[in-house]
Amino acid sequence: MRKGMDCSTRHTSPSSNDNMHFVDIHEVEKGILARLTAEKVKKGSNLNRQFKAREARRGNRSFSRQVSLETGFSALTRESKPKDERRSLPRSGRSFGGFDSAIRVNGEARKGDFSIFRTKSTLSKQNSLLPAKKERETESQRTDHGSSVADDSAHNGVPAGRYFAALRGPELDQVKDSEDILLPKDEKWPFLLRFPIGCFGICLGLSSQAVLWRALATSPATKFLHIPPYINLALWLLALSVLASVSITYLLKCIFYFEAVKREYFHPVRVNFFFAPWVVCMFLAIGAPSIIAPGKLHPALWCVFMAPYFFLELKIYGQWLSGGKRRLCKVANPSSHLSVVGNFVGAILASKVGWNEAAKFLWAVGFAHYLVVFVTLYQRLPTSEALPKELHPVYSMFIAAPSAASIAWETIYGDFDGLSRTCYFIALFLYISLVVRINFFTGFRFSVAWWSYTFPMTTASVATIKYAEHVPSAFSKGLAMTLSFMSSTMVCVLLVSTLLHAFVWRTLFPNDLAIAITTRRLVREKRPLKKAYDLKRWTKQALTKHSFVNKDQAEYHDFGQ
Repeated sequence: MRKGMDCSTRHTSPSSNDNMHFVDIHEVEKGILARLTAEKVKKGSNLNRQFKAREARRGNRSFSRQVSLETGFSALTRESKPKDERRSLPRSGRSFGGFDSAIRVNGEARKGDFSIFRTKSTLSKQNSLLPAKKERETESQRTDHGSSVADDSAHNGVPAGRYFAALRGPELDQVKDSEDILLPKDEKWPFLLRFPIGCFGICLGLSSQAVLWRALATSPATKFLHIPPYINLALWLLALSVLASVSITYLLKCIFYFEAVKREYFHPVRVNFFFAPWVVCMFLAIGAPSIIAPGKLHPALWCVFMAPYFFLELKIYGQWLSGGKRRLCKVANPSSHLSVVGNFVGAILASKVGWNEAAKFLWAVGFAHYLVVFVTLYQRLPTSEALPKELHPVYSMFIAAPSAASIAWETIYGDFDGLSRTCYFIALFLYISLVVRINFFTGFRFSVAWWSYTFPMTTASVATIKYAEHVPSAFSKGLAMTLSFMSSTMVCVLLVSTLLHAFVWRTLFPNDLAIAITTRRLVREKRPLKKAYDLKRWTKQALTKHSFVNKDQAEYHDFGQ
């Protein structure tokens, strides 16, 4: 039978014709193909509807993710701006004490609240007399850029790094524009709150001058000047009276505003001035006129003056050694030499009372820590807080310690030998390096802290007189006279300026803004790390969603093909 024969023309045996049905094979093939195509289209339309429904459900969420992603990029761009371009904090006048001198409470004007710095023993009584204090604090919580001020109490210890972050200036006594304070700026504070620990610098300058003029009157190297001993007596009495007045005033501050005293103790610069009263007492003992102390000093005098200094340096040196937030590389500044100089002054006094072994001990302790402070300040460790760019008379502190070390060594061993001359020459070189840069010491406003920069010049002058005694020459004597004249002139200029600012212009004690900083910034803290994490999370979710969409589309495309 022929293979290509049509089925409709093909015949079988007569007995089977009634039961046979003839079907066109082309029509069957077309029907099967149409049915399969309809099923495929139906399944594809169902998949398409499911895909569109899922996209509709995720439409709003995907849009929000895209917006969040763009916001994250915008925030990252804003955070990449340099620090100098940050906007300063607008002064709202609603801090703890209130910036405006008269805060309206129930229609009545109320002065700024200074009780937060008072001694804790009187706080309960004062809080009962201030019914509007809690209301102002609540208002502060709502207005200070949404930040909480619960931990900004004056009773909380301020970290040392917070002072570097909030303050500026060579003495860290000026508040940055981006910072808020706890007390009003446009109102004059109580006198005790405005009286800083730096006032003991006046006593340092005057007491060291008494030592200088005693040396000028008694030294063989300056005998040709015929200096009368009455100058030493007058300066000694003046220094003693100033020390008594400053000590009584600061003692009153400790009694009534002890919280402000604690703030000064936490200050990385002012903490060193807590050594100053005891150094002044030792200066006065060393420079006592022969009329008042004709014989040898009693050892009990050294014990009374040196014991508080020694216990305080145990505390400070322990913080330097043990590390933490107050380690030396974090808080080192030129005024740190004040915590070292006292060891050499105490060694001189111990030698004068006859305790040479105690004098050697103090000299060794002072010299070891002087080397550490000198190296730390000289090389500026990367981990330390950068010192202010303004060069100021604060850098004269560098010449105080080596000068006192040379004098102490000569007093202990009775000879200006090699080690004593080494320390003196270091001080002399540092002195010259500062004098030739006289323009570095101009353009700064007067402050009480300037007084503490006079005793390094005086100490260098006394060391030069000792050097001229052992190396007599026209050059050494002329150098001693020149340095003594410079230091005495500086003291006279500062004394006149202090009297004018105190009694004529009445600007000697402005508001001490340095002690009124908050324990943390009152502006809203930016959290770049969290935003960076959110940015990564948003990006990951967006990429995951995009991969799901591509996968669904690929499956549909493959099925369609």
